[in-house]
Amino acid sequence: MRRRRPDLVEQFEREVNEAEALRSFLIHGPYPGMGASHPDLYKGFCWRFWNLVCHDGGHIGVVLPRPAWSAKGSTEFRKSILHRSSILDTAILINKRGWVFPGIHEQNPAIALTIIRRGQKDGAAMTVSLRGPFTSLERFNEGIKRPPVSFAPADVLGWTETAALPLLPAEDSAEVFAQIRRSPCLNLDDRDSWRARPIQGDLNSTTAKPLMDFTDTGGRDFWPVFKGKSFDIWEPDRGVYYAWANPETVLEHLHKKRLSAHKNSKSPFFEFSNSNWFANPDTLPCHFARVAFRRITNRTNRRTVVAALLPPRCFLTDVAPYLLWPRGDEQDQAYVLGVLSSIPLDWYARRFAETHLDFHVFNPLPVPRPERGNPLWQRTVALAGRLACPDKRFARWAKAVGVECGPLEAAEKDGMIHELDAVVAHLYGLSEAQLRHIFETFHEGWDYRPRLKAVQEHYKAWKVKQ
Repeated sequence: MRRRRPDLVEQFEREVNEAEALRSFLIHGPYPGMGASHPDLYKGFCWRFWNLVCHDGGHIGVVLPRPAWSAKGSTEFRKSILHRSSILDTAILINKRGWVFPGIHEQNPAIALTIIRRGQKDGAAMTVSLRGPFTSLERFNEGIKRPPVSFAPADVLGWTETAALPLLPAEDSAEVFAQIRRSPCLNLDDRDSWRARPIQGDLNSTTAKPLMDFTDTGGRDFWPVFKGKSFDIWEPDRGVYYAWANPETVLEHLHKKRLSAHKNSKSPFFEFSNSNWFANPDTLPCHFARVAFRRITNRTNRRTVVAALLPPRCFLTDVAPYLLWPRGDEQDQAYVLGVLSSIPLDWYARRFAETHLDFHVFNPLPVPRPERGNPLWQRTVALAGRLACPDKRFARWAKAVGVECGPLEAAEKDGMIHELDAVVAHLYGLSEAQLRHIFETFHEGWDYRPRLKAVQEHYKAWKVKQ
């Protein structure tokens, strides 16, 4: 192709250079935070709008992609607005069936109609107003006549590390959101409790390709390399793999990688102090069952947080991060897995996740931390521990948790999943009406009623026990 069409080669190289020049301009321009992630052009425009208007009373009215209010690269922009504005009003539009922009696929990020008033006004407290999401012109025309859901800037700054705004499914969702948010963040560093840190999977799907075999079918003593679709909720191994890898080669690679990460204060491995543990390659996480989750996801999927306990003797790609535990044991792992796999937690995660469950979204997820003697904690461990262990590969982990190991009948498994939803709802302190709201607004178009009915029965039974 290069020989036949040198004109295309020239055009391609010119466009690559132009794209790189634009990227360099954005990263080095007056656009704070641009280098934190992909330097999308809209992020530069956001700063341009902000810097152009009058600092005392200037107004901005603009159509933005929803990630402007959730993406990590826009963190500094959002914080500037929250600290130095008197009005932030957004209306979220979902481009269902192209009602807003006919030529744009509805799976693209939501659209945020945005109004900002720069500067403080007469000492009045700033409010952050959220409207929508609206999925049609009729709903939009009705919704903008009602008062918006409003929050204080301090609340927004406390929800996530990145000052992201939630995408509430309905205007009466604020109360449910606030109740769940009362629980501490998953990455809380409490010396008297467990500590979980997400870390990228073992093998980068781009740079580590030479370590993987894409033709092997498991005939040799190679270990499977899991991708996100290799597992699902309470289904730890779907038999679909990214590749296979020779454990002798990869284990040596991971051992060196861990020794290097131990010296990096930003790495989760830095929190481990046992030198014997680091020196022994047999302690590498891939030798043991571990909790992982899908990084690539979507708030409109059947589920957004897809976590599972994966079997030992497998490797993970970078789209399947897993949890490291500087503090905590297998029972703590079972507890966290149970909360992550529940509908209430997933409902909350859908407020912030767009197309990826990145660490800046995952770390602030609210996870209750009751005492280990709490019956709700104990039941969560028992249910999640049993659901996570469908075969003998998990026998060692199951023994440490104190649960049986092996397949479950479909009816028994469903009953345990429904009870887990109910127990987690109590852990969050949700009322029955709030639990119903979560199911009603969880996923548009799904028939939630059978599952909600089953969960409500368990919810009422646990309410009596308490």
